[in-house]
Amino acid sequence: MSLDILATAPGAPAIALAVGVANFLAILAVLRALSPGDPVAVRARAHAKRRRELRAELLRPRRTERARSVGLARRLVEALKLNRGDEAKKAASLLVQAGWRSSDATSVFLAVRVIAPVALGVAAWLFAPSLLHDTDMMRRLMVGVGGACAGLYLPRLLLRNAITKRHQKIQKGLPDALDLFVICAEAGLSLDASLTRVAREIGASAPELADELGLTAVELGFLPDRREALMGLARRVATPQVRGLVNTLVQTEKYGTPLAQALRVLASEFRDTRMMKAEEKAARLPATLTVPMIAFILPPLFVVLIGPAIVQVLNTSW
Repeated sequence: MSLDILATAPGAPAIALAVGVANFLAILAVLRALSPGDPVAVRARAHAKRRRELRAELLRPRRTERARSVGLARRLVEALKLNRGDEAKKAASLLVQAGWRSSDATSVFLAVRVIAPVALGVAAWLFAPSLLHDTDMMRRLMVGVGGACAGLYLPRLLLRNAITKRHQKIQKGLPDALDLFVICAEAGLSLDASLTRVAREIGASAPELADELGLTAVELGFLPDRREALMGLARRVATPQVRGLVNTLVQTEKYGTPLAQALRVLASEFRDTRMMKAEEKAARLPATLTVPMIAFILPPLFVVLIGPAIVQVLNTSW
């Protein structure tokens, strides 16, 4: 009887609709609570959040000091007008090859090149008496000039060393990355997707190469000329192997040749090149061991073999 009264009430349809919606939402909430979530996604979000927190904690006390030092370097470079010539462009290109792509890296490097000769020259002048145990003014002046010359070439030498080390690391991880390229191309992935996937897979073993490949994938997405994006990789990593890879990718993009076949041929060439280098090192080993053998093995051998005879002859003559 009560149900009939509720059914004949003026707002019965609205009440029934509200009850139905509430029941539907309750069922959805129960199903969502009972359904198993994605543990990998949850763990990835937790790690990303923790990474952001740690990064904020680490950078908070140093950011003001670093910004102040960068600002001083920028003002020094602008005052001396060092960022307007070809030397600044060359330095920026070398810094990119070393992996320093920040806009302030060029200013800092040019400022270091200006400050290093003065600082090392003054330091050599001050510490010359304690090093030479002499207070002669001419010798102190020569030591100071030597320190200034060392400071003039030291930043370039360190930058070249950083570039060489980075290129060696990239070259070491390139064969494995090329094998992954072949797998991705044979699976039907495009060039952009292959670069992104390979960069993600080799991020732990070869972070430098993963960084370059990821940047190339980003440039392929927004640059109007895809060839320019690929050539940017060759400019950032100026090694013969990377240039060969870039030329292969450019020809594939231009002529429409199969990407998997071209990468398979290139991977075979890289394996042959690596085997030839290993054989070259093995063939050079005997010549390399000749000098240590002459210097450290033959003299003791002569002493052991000829020493007793010499001692016997000396005893007989006495």
